Amino acid sequence: MTSDRQISVLVYSDDSTTRAAVIAALGTRPAPELPRISFVECATEPVVIRHMDAGGIDLAILDGEAVPAGGMGICRQLKDEIFNCPPVIVLTGRPQDGWLATWSRAEAAVPQPLDPVVLAEAAATLIRRRLAITA
Repeated sequence: MTSDRQISVLVYSDDSTTRAAVIAALGTRPAPELPRISFVECATEPVVIRHMDAGGIDLAILDGEAVPAGGMGICRQLKDEIFNCPPVIVLTGRPQDGWLATWSRAEAAVPQPLDPVVLAEAAATLIRRRLAITA
């Protein structure tokens, strides 16, 4: 499945250390058979909306604890407003907050502190699904 195509992953958090942790956890590719990842970092909600509206994003990872706009609310808005919205992983403050991610209509939830293996597995699963749809 590897080719010249890159996977575009949007990473949203108001905290630069959270964005860096997500990028470090995924590395250049979350699974050996997947294309390389290019990251789009966003620190504010308007920038997330602008990038998602423009298209070209294959996966979004949104910090549910970001302020002033949390990733769960942004996710729900994206799912309401963007036709064929890319899959979304919401980072939750704790494992018990997974039900909130369900409300947001995110395809996956990963609790913080981040476990790189769990995040990479969730990302790889959603990217595989996305590539199957767009291939």
